Amino acid sequence: MIPPSSAAGLWWGLLGIAAFSFTVPLTKIAVAGLSPLFIGSGRAVVAALLAGAALALTRQRLPRGAQWGRLVLVAGGVVVGFPLLTSYALATTPASHGAVVIALLPAATATAAVLRGRERPPLAFWLITGLGALVAIAFASLQSGGFGQLHGADLLLLGAVLAAAMGYAEGGLLARELGAWQTVSWALVLVSPLMMVLAVIATIQEPQAGSPGQWLAFAYLGVVSMFLGFFAWYRGLAIGPMARVSQVQLIQPVLSICWAGLLLGEVLTWTTIAGGLAVILCAGAAVRVRLRPAPPAPLPSPAVRAATPLQTVKD
Repeated sequence: MIPPSSAAGLWWGLLGIAAFSFTVPLTKIAVAGLSPLFIGSGRAVVAALLAGAALALTRQRLPRGAQWGRLVLVAGGVVVGFPLLTSYALATTPASHGAVVIALLPAATATAAVLRGRERPPLAFWLITGLGALVAIAFASLQSGGFGQLHGADLLLLGAVLAAAMGYAEGGLLARELGAWQTVSWALVLVSPLMMVLAVIATIQEPQAGSPGQWLAFAYLGVVSMFLGFFAWYRGLAIGPMARVSQVQLIQPVLSICWAGLLLGEVLTWTTIAGGLAVILCAGAAVRVRLRPAPPAPLPSPAVRAATPLQTVKD
């Protein structure tokens, strides 16, 4: 039976992932009437306004020294890179297709955490992670017209995965110092001037004339996907256990593919289903291998211990 505290962590984690699972299909809806540049930058501006208000009302202390540089990495990954790249990619590719490629994110985040934390995972971790990447690339290639042929949208989606993985890994470390939601909020505020400029440029280049439904999708991306969803997700990770809660992320692409079928009427082919399951299984295996504790070193036999001279302790 799961302890109450652990159950609470899982429920908060599920709530956060449920919020994030609408991001891909709602981005697909928004790009039908709004420009990708406006969506990617404007949603960050909306979230930054909310984040700034939350930081001011709770009187959070300012980050210090090197923390600002690390916040730049977080912002570059989850505030600038992922939203912009996915917005441009989903302008030309189905949401279900994008969800399958983005299913690499858990394994990519685990890899970034390994590199950032200078961990030494077993060889199985690298083999499974590499297999997952090959499966995702093969899926994208086959749906692009043949093996080895990737569309620009596929490269953008892979770039989005790398950007988000970098931001998640650095943000996870920084959250131990600043707090979970505070890290995301400071990252949003830090790059808000840049995102405001990009949103103005997008509006000048192309007046945004979306339908009410497209504006509603945009509002969700700014308020929930970029801000409130992080509250629930990081709350779940904080309650923990983090290793268990983090694996909830593996159901996000499954939910995204389902929403794409329900909201967009996209037909789910066997290729999409098989590709999604294969990538998710590889990502889950990679995360589990990384989180598996190393076996304890075997104790020496009694004969060896008897033959080993005792060390004396000098005062």
